[in-house]
Amino acid sequence: MLNTLLKSRESLLAAAIIVLIAAVATRFPGFAAPSSLAQAFNDTSILIILALAQMTVILTRSIDLSTASNLCFTGMAVAMLNKAHPELPIVVIIVVSLLWGLALGAFNGLMVWKVGIPPIVVTLGTLTIYRGLTFVLSGGAWVNADKMSPAFIEFQRQSLLGIPVLSWIALLVIAAFWLFLRNTKTGRDIYAVGVNPTAAVYTGIDVGRTKFIAFCISGLVSGLAGYLWISRYVIASVEVANGYELNVIAACVIGGISIAGGVGSVAGAMMGALFLGLIGLALPVINVSPFWQLAISGAAILVAIILNARGEKTKGRLILKRATAA
Repeated sequence: MLNTLLKSRESLLAAAIIVLIAAVATRFPGFAAPSSLAQAFNDTSILIILALAQMTVILTRSIDLSTASNLCFTGMAVAMLNKAHPELPIVVIIVVSLLWGLALGAFNGLMVWKVGIPPIVVTLGTLTIYRGLTFVLSGGAWVNADKMSPAFIEFQRQSLLGIPVLSWIALLVIAAFWLFLRNTKTGRDIYAVGVNPTAAVYTGIDVGRTKFIAFCISGLVSGLAGYLWISRYVIASVEVANGYELNVIAACVIGGISIAGGVGSVAGAMMGALFLGLIGLALPVINVSPFWQLAISGAAILVAIILNARGEKTKGRLILKRATAA
């Protein structure tokens, strides 16, 4: 039983998070208070959402470097829409952000599926393209809080049963990804493509189409994060979330999502994001220099990569066996 727990990335991450909270709480007891931990989860919600989107792509042996640029472009679009039409219901704003993000993700997926360009090349290009289009769309201008409607800003700040709406959205996204990857054929296909693309073809899986779907999901969720980010920080500019895609990928790696594909879990991605978020919140509390914060975060990523490399020597998930049996 102990050996099984030690081999589980989720268990190790949970233990690391507990140790981190306990260590900081020895100096600042309030850090471990339920209200503080709930606030930490809320502060990390957008990172969790984006990590789950990135995980879906990484599971197919691909990567999406454009998630933060998608967020920026979509966020600017809905901020400008709200500025021009403040009377629009928030439901409409959210639907527009989802569809806008989906379109950007679908473009990435089509380039990978139909044109055959490697995912890292496609998304490295669209990372810059989407930033440039954000500048073209806005003319280089910012959309500040005074140009946003109160409903646009306050929606995610409202509470339901004492929990902020942003946290509820993150919980719903976590549940949706868990159900999708665990209980749907497409979710199982995503794992199968990552485990062995050649074998996946022989089981009747369309590898290109599966990767396209993964990029669409990544774009859809990144679009949602675009609205959430802009309404949370109440500013839309070309520099929004600049470089944030590295944090997202780091959260996945720390959470045990294998860059080689086919290995990873929703719980792992969620806790990887939480771990990074807690480090970012905890280190300033104990007066750690920002330079040390970067070094500690980098060390955590290196440790995660070493653990992933060791884990990849063992047998992965037997998704193909299930598909063949079905």
